[in-house]
Amino acid sequence: MPFACEQFLFAGMEWLFFPPPLAKLANGGVFAFMEILNDSYYMSLALELAAKASGQTGINPVVGCVVVKDGRIIGVGTHLKRGTGHAEVHALQMAGDDAEGATVYVTLEPCSHYGKTPPCCERIINAKAARVVVATTDPNPQVAGRGIARLREEGIEVEVGLLEEQSRSMNEKFNKYITTRLPFVTLKTASTLDGKIASHTGDSRWITGSAAREQVHTLRHQHEAIMVGIGTLLADDPQLTTRAAVPAIHPVRIIVDSQLRLPLDARVVTDGLSRTIVLASAKADPAREKVLTEAGVEVIRCGDGKQVDLAEAMRKLGELEIGSILLEGGGKLNGAMLEAGLIDKIMIYMATKIIGGFDSPGTFTFAGFEKMSQAIELDHVKVEMAGEDICISGYPVYGNE
Repeated sequence: MPFACEQFLFAGMEWLFFPPPLAKLANGGVFAFMEILNDSYYMSLALELAAKASGQTGINPVVGCVVVKDGRIIGVGTHLKRGTGHAEVHALQMAGDDAEGATVYVTLEPCSHYGKTPPCCERIINAKAARVVVATTDPNPQVAGRGIARLREEGIEVEVGLLEEQSRSMNEKFNKYITTRLPFVTLKTASTLDGKIASHTGDSRWITGSAAREQVHTLRHQHEAIMVGIGTLLADDPQLTTRAAVPAIHPVRIIVDSQLRLPLDARVVTDGLSRTIVLASAKADPAREKVLTEAGVEVIRCGDGKQVDLAEAMRKLGELEIGSILLEGGGKLNGAMLEAGLIDKIMIYMATKIIGGFDSPGTFTFAGFEKMSQAIELDHVKVEMAGEDICISGYPVYGNE
């Protein structure tokens, strides 16, 4: 049976899946050495497969699937792109008729509704699988347990919750968007040990080393949009593209520009590499909007004052099916987004440098709190090395949570 063409890096080897029938490959071929291990092993493999498609699926989740029978892997699959076959479909196509009586390991509850593709539950039922192991239920209101119920109705044994936390973490962007229709916002910044994002002259190249900067391009690939303020745009004229080691999808560029000061010769206007959206205030000059629109820029007015209403901006971006944003702003935009409770995750790449400077900009610029007890804290904090730099990440806990 034909199988989607896609390249995976798996178990230290590079596997290239070609369109010819792959049931042949599964019958004693490269999978022959795979002896039975345990449910956790196979689900871990499914999670690895899902991770390979991070950044490719748009507002859809990343999902991996492994089909096992008699201690051998007979099918694997991952969801590659929105609107195309789901992970279960690819894995069952590979397994072919051997899927009868098999166990299907899948990182997210199989869908039970018709969307851009048919329901995966019916595909599993028709394949006559005996058992399905699911990492986590699907928060999508159209699924939300219905897929599991449908499988059980047909007498299929279903187990739920294996490596659930890993699966939910992998789909944190999807989980927020599908339940709120608001984008998941990750703030990424680079700073010195004393919290500065540039010197007092504005110089910021480079605070961190090459390893950290390479990770940032991977982050860009994993988000649907990059957002900066007009100050950053005017200072650096950035492209806001993904320059990863492998070809990647360029995210949408979002500029917060209350008064529409974006120059027509800015690279985000002229390079044509990706869509550019400008968030403007209600008071911005209509003539300037017309000029930018004619240059191919999308202008969205947010709020009724002289400044962009950031909460309204997030709602409107969600309506455009932008499900995740990497915020790479300066101190003012970072501070405004944090103060409004619109940041879901913070990632600070910290260099072991001290720059000082009374006028050097910091990571966050906002009015602040009167007491230390009011400070915004991070939950689920991780501290990791990125080359010679330190990456501190976590999820802000706001006062009303």
